[in-house]
Amino acid sequence: MTTATKITFARLALVPVFAAFAIAYSLSVTSSQPAEIWRYLAMATFITAALGDGLDGYIARKFNQRSKLGAFMDPLADKTLLLTGVVVLTFFPWGRDEWNIPLWFLAIIVGRDIIMIAGISVLKILNGYVPMSPHWVGKVCTVTQMFLLAWVMLKIIPISPIYPALLAAFFTLVSGVIYVKMGIQMRPKAK
Repeated sequence: MTTATKITFARLALVPVFAAFAIAYSLSVTSSQPAEIWRYLAMATFITAALGDGLDGYIARKFNQRSKLGAFMDPLADKTLLLTGVVVLTFFPWGRDEWNIPLWFLAIIVGRDIIMIAGISVLKILNGYVPMSPHWVGKVCTVTQMFLLAWVMLKIIPISPIYPALLAAFFTLVSGVIYVKMGIQMRPKAK
């Protein structure tokens, strides 16, 4: 259990804390008495967990603390935080009408992830090994999804979250297509 892996586990532990604060804020909003402290606590928790991603990666590289457990847990922590944020901000509005993430966006993310997990599982069975290499579009996808979450949580610009959701949906779909094509290229060739 390296220091980097401990940070990753701490990031995972922050996910339900973020969800609790986010839901508490939403409930205060729907009761027409917004308690901004819950929003600030939710944002601080989310930001801390997100920044921990850079920190655990830096420590793993700088101090040669790479491990199989860390390589598995790090993307799991990322995906858990991101998906929890999208789920909570889809079903628990943070402001006036429609100030949440559209349900169709959640469906796109979940659908893409199910297809990717199924594909990776099949490749693991067929090949015994699946080389994982992120594509730049996948990284842009993550950035646009984080941008959408920030748009809803920060509530600075009074324009509907539908616009950043459309942008994030585009990159989510494109990255899904690219990863499926990469998976098809990795399948064993017929003899």
